[in-house]
Amino acid sequence: MDRVEAMRVFCTVVEAGSFASAADKLTQSTSAVSRWVAQLESHLQVRLLNRTTRRISLTESGQAYYERAVQWLHELENLESDVSTQAAMAQGLLKITTSLGFALSYLVPALDACQKVYPALKFQVSLSGNMVDLVEEGFDLALRVGSTGSQNVVAKQIGQTQLLYAAAPDYLKNYPPLNHPDDLLAHNCLIYQHHLSHNRLWTFLDKNQQQYDVTVQGAISSDNSNFLAEAAAQGLGICCAPCFVLAPYLSNGQLVRILPDYHTPASHIYAVYPHRKHLSAKVRLFIRFFEEWLAQQGLTDPTCGLGK
Repeated sequence: MDRVEAMRVFCTVVEAGSFASAADKLTQSTSAVSRWVAQLESHLQVRLLNRTTRRISLTESGQAYYERAVQWLHELENLESDVSTQAAMAQGLLKITTSLGFALSYLVPALDACQKVYPALKFQVSLSGNMVDLVEEGFDLALRVGSTGSQNVVAKQIGQTQLLYAAAPDYLKNYPPLNHPDDLLAHNCLIYQHHLSHNRLWTFLDKNQQQYDVTVQGAISSDNSNFLAEAAAQGLGICCAPCFVLAPYLSNGQLVRILPDYHTPASHIYAVYPHRKHLSAKVRLFIRFFEEWLAQQGLTDPTCGLGK
């Protein structure tokens, strides 16, 4: 028995006042309507309607069931309407800014999956990696790792990653050994630079969660983690970058992790959008989709499967 349909038929009978009138509204036969109600009563094991040759009336149980059923059917109708409306509104151009490494590792495959669900949604992606003013530059959404940028934005955490430190094997052969974070002071470190400052402060945690902060120095800086990873692979120094950027280099042996007895705190991944009272449907839908996609793909491991 289709309980939802039986509930709808029952409510229609109550509101129409008779089986015949309900049958007319539902474009069904009177006998079919009567069977729906009888099946519902059999399922619930309670009489819902008192029947006479002239009229029907609700039993006490029927009254209670009708009141709850009407409310439930109304909520179901609203839910279906909301979902349909959201799908219909998932269209138009969505302008996103993020970093190259994050886009290649996560965003590209997610967009492929998203377009299969929302084919009317189009994307324009900027890969500068700079923390631009979303409103001034006309972006709908930023995907950022670690920092959210301006305070005049809303940031929703959708995942996490981890910064790793790595160098080429040939580089390490020609420099003093690394046994403690302070040993980095004798090395050339590749500095990640964003619009606010050079990130020269590198943080490490030992197995007891004791924190060590080291202000490193180096001859090369960049606002692109992929550039720093490639520079490290060419033997130019030690780089610090998210695991999703370094994973290919570590897998093929171009880079090796340094100070393996130490790790870094997890860095949050944020979906960032302008502080507006009414968030557009396309942005809201994509954030929800992307967050769920990350979880479904098993991409919630902050070390990208490389271990701590």
